[in-house]
Amino acid sequence: MPSSQRYAIVGTGGRSFMFGKAMLKTYAKTAKLAALCDLNPLRIAAWQAQMGTKLPAYAPADFARMIKRERIDAVIVTTMDRTHHTYICAAMEAGCDVITEKPMTTDAVKCREIMDTQARTGKQVRVTFNYRYAPRNSKVKELLMSGAIGRVHSVHFEWLLDTKHGADYFRRWHRDKANSGGLMVHKATHHFDLVNWWIDSVPQTVMAMGDLAFYGRANAEARGVTEFYARGTDSPLAKQDPFALDLKGDETMRKLYHECEAADGYQRDQSVFSHGISIEDDMGVMVRYRNRAVMTYHLTAYSPWEGYRVAFNGDRGRIEYDVTENPYVSATAGDHNFAKNVKGGAEHVVEEPVQLLLRPHWGPPQKVEIPKTNEGGHGGADGRMLADIFGAKPPVDPLERAAGVEAGAWSIMTGIAANQSMASGLPVDVASLVPRMTR
Repeated sequence: MPSSQRYAIVGTGGRSFMFGKAMLKTYAKTAKLAALCDLNPLRIAAWQAQMGTKLPAYAPADFARMIKRERIDAVIVTTMDRTHHTYICAAMEAGCDVITEKPMTTDAVKCREIMDTQARTGKQVRVTFNYRYAPRNSKVKELLMSGAIGRVHSVHFEWLLDTKHGADYFRRWHRDKANSGGLMVHKATHHFDLVNWWIDSVPQTVMAMGDLAFYGRANAEARGVTEFYARGTDSPLAKQDPFALDLKGDETMRKLYHECEAADGYQRDQSVFSHGISIEDDMGVMVRYRNRAVMTYHLTAYSPWEGYRVAFNGDRGRIEYDVTENPYVSATAGDHNFAKNVKGGAEHVVEEPVQLLLRPHWGPPQKVEIPKTNEGGHGGADGRMLADIFGAKPPVDPLERAAGVEAGAWSIMTGIAANQSMASGLPVDVASLVPRMTR
């Protein structure tokens, strides 16, 4: 996007702070944050206090008026996933480009609406797939592009969320599949996008199975739990539960969520072992891609450690890739994306062990070195992505890490198809979900 753009952020929850600080501080000369929009006026006020700024604030009903009055060029969408399409489309119709958090949206109908609006208006939609920008993930892309293992025939991908990070999806709005599309869409869209990008293909057929196997009231009862609570804050029972979140125990959480409940009733600290959870925590997926490669994928949200393992099998060898990640709870002092992006936040030093091994046919294994980084969240990805978005002159990128509307759509198609497959027990033809998608 050109320099000196005027931006508005819609959705002032934890993820928005990363974009806010980038515009208010690091890229203030090339990107002006001109307005905020949120359905909760108390949270907007808390956001402004945390960031040490005072910007024009608008309710969702005044979204169009905000764009016109504040002369907005581009809108950054960081709302609840199910509302992404509403603001993405409204922004484009009003003449704005869009930067949206992943997932671009949560179902095929909304995806088609976004794509049709983009085609009609000609405006840009950028989906912030920060994982593409991590030096370790970029190195994998470089190896595959170089032909190090030839044509890729299969991918084995396991992603593990630990009981700190994984549990957090079951406390907040993500626990309702209508809001998030479940972890197959909200979380795994990162992983499915990486594979699309790594192997330069898109999903064709998807088959999936999954369950709510660990979290939820019924699973806790089956393990012998007899005492339950509704939320972690102010509950005597919760004090004995390592899965509980006390909003009053973290200053940022208290100000951003607990003190804002009066405006919308949203409780950020629900028990992960309560009723009302409609998403899965253990899922397996098989995907056939258009280039005939096959991926087996598994996501577990209650692991004792956090990270991912990927293996690529090609006709010239194999790549094995193991990453340990630092777990965190979104919008707390320990969130490696949040803490360093707010007023007074501490810099987070990233120390995440990585092993990247190339096993060529007829040759010894080769350990591929990846430069260490302490440049912030997601293995140094966030800072690089923000530079690409807000910098004065984004560099030419041979890895093509910037993701547009089509990449955003293809990234969610695997998860949307997986949800449908889990419901029906049948394989799903991805093309049938959103006809006319191109490649």
